[in-house]
Amino acid sequence: MNLPISRRAFTLSLAAGAAAAALPSRALASAPTAGTPFFAETTLWDTTVDPLASYHVHGLAVLPDDTIIAATEGRHEVCDAGAHDLLIRRSTDGGQTWTPSQTVEQSVDGQCWSNPTFVVDHITGEVFLFHNLCERLPGNTSCSADSSTVYVISSTDGGVTWSERRSLAGLFDGFPYNWAMHGPGPGHGIQLDTGRLLLTVGHRTVITGVPTEDRNYGASTIYSDDHGRTWQAGSAVPMAAGHPTVGEATLVQREDGTVVVNSRPGSGNDWPRDIAVSTDRGLTWSLPTMDFNAGLFNGVQSSLVRYTGGPHSRDVSRLLFSRPDAPMRWNMTVSVSYDEGYSLRYSRSISPIRAYYSDLAHLSDGTIVLLYGCDGDLDGTPRRVAVARFNLEWLTQGRDSLATGPRVTSKTHDLGRPAPRPSRSGGTVAVVADAAAVGGARAAYTPGAAGDFIEYPFVAGPGQYELWLRYYRSTDGGLVAVAVDGKTVRNSTVDLTSFRGDGYDVVLLDTLRLRPGRHTIRFTLAGAGLGGGTAISLDELSLVEAHARPDVREEVTVDNGGLGFEVVGTWKSSRTSPGYYGYNYLAHDPGDPTSLARFRPALPGDDRYEVLVAYSADTNRATTATYVVHHADGATPVVVNQKLHGVPDIRTGEWVSIGVFRFRGGIDGYVELSGNANGAVIADAVRFRRQVPA
Repeated sequence: MNLPISRRAFTLSLAAGAAAAALPSRALASAPTAGTPFFAETTLWDTTVDPLASYHVHGLAVLPDDTIIAATEGRHEVCDAGAHDLLIRRSTDGGQTWTPSQTVEQSVDGQCWSNPTFVVDHITGEVFLFHNLCERLPGNTSCSADSSTVYVISSTDGGVTWSERRSLAGLFDGFPYNWAMHGPGPGHGIQLDTGRLLLTVGHRTVITGVPTEDRNYGASTIYSDDHGRTWQAGSAVPMAAGHPTVGEATLVQREDGTVVVNSRPGSGNDWPRDIAVSTDRGLTWSLPTMDFNAGLFNGVQSSLVRYTGGPHSRDVSRLLFSRPDAPMRWNMTVSVSYDEGYSLRYSRSISPIRAYYSDLAHLSDGTIVLLYGCDGDLDGTPRRVAVARFNLEWLTQGRDSLATGPRVTSKTHDLGRPAPRPSRSGGTVAVVADAAAVGGARAAYTPGAAGDFIEYPFVAGPGQYELWLRYYRSTDGGLVAVAVDGKTVRNSTVDLTSFRGDGYDVVLLDTLRLRPGRHTIRFTLAGAGLGGGTAISLDELSLVEAHARPDVREEVTVDNGGLGFEVVGTWKSSRTSPGYYGYNYLAHDPGDPTSLARFRPALPGDDRYEVLVAYSADTNRATTATYVVHHADGATPVVVNQKLHGVPDIRTGEWVSIGVFRFRGGIDGYVELSGNANGAVIADAVRFRRQVPA
């Protein structure tokens, strides 16, 4: 039966407490195989077997009875705006077997059905599938649509049958951005502790005849407070100069009831994520800001879901996050966070091959389900769509389980609104209100000169602690030296310069055994950051006690075009030959001594670092490509034969080690590559890998 779409407000008839008891924040039961790691994977769609040209952009739902439904766009051509069906497959045995493909929206006369996005009502058991019908204006020969209409269908029998589609046309007419394109999710929406159903929708203007800078990319929400009988539009994530645009996005509700939208801010190349926060259950949003804690990876739809804990729960808080952990679409990885997504403690590669869009869910026994595109030769579309099933023990390699817990505890110290107040030498300090800060505010310290510092007291009981710092990166960020109780920590030098936008990052400063009582942590301006700025902005210090080490890479990679890369002369961008790191590489014709490529890292401390270089090997490459390593003991030239392949890495690139050198922490050291050689010289990336103490 078709039900009307209304923009009126509705009041949920069930009490919030009763709703919360039925929602996914419930504690998981221990799996029958708890303690025994397991992993299994099944291919659901494969272009070499199935009839269509491509299967790309996915959604995943797990119903209250553990029925799993996977959806994908079945593309008749490899084109975002081409003819698409919407397909689903179902499993009622925990993902061991799957029904054949079922078409829930069929392309007629080239119709383009896109962006499958599930929302499950865990109170009624009904599942909603949002999607859009895309159209191109006459004369648009691109593979991007100009406009679309959002539709929703639903099922009350576990996806066996589906209702007639309902149009949500007109739902976004009140926004002042000339939005014509409306794309749900994709992936899944969520149900809040109040029972509200909530999902994101990405928007933009038509593209035909409209310059990119005028297309008003943005996002808003759709929600229902009456179990999906009616749907209405929430507000847009604010659009403002200097802030990232929100696109394809995923949602999660934190323990305190706030809702976070986690989004890709761009396409092509590598990006951090961006986030915005809602304190009114998804009706209004803070200004978006960058979130660097997962590092930089390709602009792609990722998934963030609550695994355990949440509002009204006494269980351990665990969030899961999936993405291709590489500058381009390779190396599908899932991570677990124990602090509401502010940091990712444990990570594991699911598949080292090409990886694309993904969506996460879990079964009631704790089995984690990951739907993702993988394999193939194209940057933009997978060869296969696979579903992986694994448990927490496998994901964390035995460091956490539902039976024993993670044995991770944390005590936090708010640096934005500290008590008592910090001491400082010179400069000024201000409190900046920011919904993305852990405590709702961060400290902004403006030193007067190098050597000025701000120092915070903190109290700790006896024990061994990991000291984690959450800080703010900005274009005017400075280079900061960190000391605890007057002693240099392992990661003693932090560059607060941003890349691609301002936002938050985390760093493990050190693991220290602390005596009981009062301690101090001091942040001293060591000099200008890579961007030339001197600002210091701090959010939170966390003291973490844990029985197992976190997954932290002790290396810094400088890619061409990235932070710390400089070039002199004319270098041409190329993607012709494989083996390069990231989005592209730069090439220079032989024999020009005036052309240089310089790779300058921000190194975290004084130490020995192995220097590795990446380039795309080929027959026309120079055999005398000369890298000059500028280190703490001088300058060392190293000649590399770029005809020879290096060692492949799952995060892309083929790497050649050119030696181990001693560097000082900060931005003094660098590697310089000359264009003066006997063949084409490739400037791609340089990695500085810190040597582990014996």
